[in-house]
Amino acid sequence: MKYVISAPAGRIAAHIQLPASKSISNRVLMLAALAGRKGQVENLSDSDDTRVMIGALSSDKPMVDIGHAGSSMRFLTAYYALVKGQVELSGSARMKERPVGPLVEALRSLGADIRYLEKEACPPLLISGGGLSGGEVSIDGSVSSQFISALMMIAPLLSGGLRIQLEGTVVSPAYIRMTLALMEECGAGGSFDGRRISIPGGHYDFDRYRVEGDWSGASYWYEVAALHPGSSLYIPDLREGSLQGDAVLPALFSALGVETRFSDAGIQISSHPRHFEGRFRYDFISCPDLVQTMAACLCGLGIPFRFTGTQTLRVKETDRIAALIAELGKLGFGLMTDESGNCLAWDGRRTSSVQQPLIKTYRDHRMAMALAPLASLNGALEIDDPLVVSKSYPGFWDDLARAGYRVQEA
Repeated sequence: MKYVISAPAGRIAAHIQLPASKSISNRVLMLAALAGRKGQVENLSDSDDTRVMIGALSSDKPMVDIGHAGSSMRFLTAYYALVKGQVELSGSARMKERPVGPLVEALRSLGADIRYLEKEACPPLLISGGGLSGGEVSIDGSVSSQFISALMMIAPLLSGGLRIQLEGTVVSPAYIRMTLALMEECGAGGSFDGRRISIPGGHYDFDRYRVEGDWSGASYWYEVAALHPGSSLYIPDLREGSLQGDAVLPALFSALGVETRFSDAGIQISSHPRHFEGRFRYDFISCPDLVQTMAACLCGLGIPFRFTGTQTLRVKETDRIAALIAELGKLGFGLMTDESGNCLAWDGRRTSSVQQPLIKTYRDHRMAMALAPLASLNGALEIDDPLVVSKSYPGFWDDLARAGYRVQEA
């Protein structure tokens, strides 16, 4: 399936109801399960990833397939290593290429019985749960913060708790802090000093939690506002002081002429033309999910950029760096990177573009949503496999249509 996306001319005014945060939803579901499934979670995300997490935690089957849900794979690996029983944890073809070795080795050092069923250090896994003990463990912090969050969440239920030493460059530290804050709200404490995490033994006291809106999903609307000066968008359920790393959006987009006003109920964003001098520079080590949106938006505005902290994009739903270079190239933007993927840059020059280009999504929801607003450059573009957005934001195309874009099946 393909969608043809046509952009409206001029300003946009809309009320956008975002899904709830997938990152918070999946952590809170894990904490509720570790608390014995007591309490109530309100306003859960309706994303595919959260549906997968709900299904897995309620399943009594010997094999659990989590599809493309990366956080579910990491969190459930730790969960099934803790609870008694044997489970085969598998996923999609892409999931079977995504590394899980650092987490498995850390769990094994605590007594876990986990075997790789196909490729070394990758799913599927055969996990025989029970028998974990607390203590100390070291883990590479440069691959995924979700490995660390998975260990943190089971730590209070280990005898003596757990001390985690982080090695290498620690990526996405904001998500580690999110996990710790949610644990504290559910009755388990701990500390994180940037290199070392200490969590005492204890238990969870889970009562009720309401999940806030998804700041990652808001990024596409900041992009829309920036590309359409004079626009005004109201987005409820987003709050100042959010736990989410992507809540840096107001600061990032302020430099691009998009202003944010907070209220108790949500945010109002408005845009106006602003001339940006020089090259936009930012380190995305704490918010890598914003890279695709920011790259697309800055290309659309004609602002050269240099991003760092992008190395984890190689092992996401797809190789996001390669995907951005390929697809933005169809629109005439020649992005550059280094061998490690730690840098992504554009020099501000644009060559001729394909008329109504077909944008591949690589089964990556963020590729679809970040590049769709660039229909404003050529009048229209096509999105391949558009329903991939259900991974995090099932109603995205409906919301885009309500905002004035034309969304048609090709």
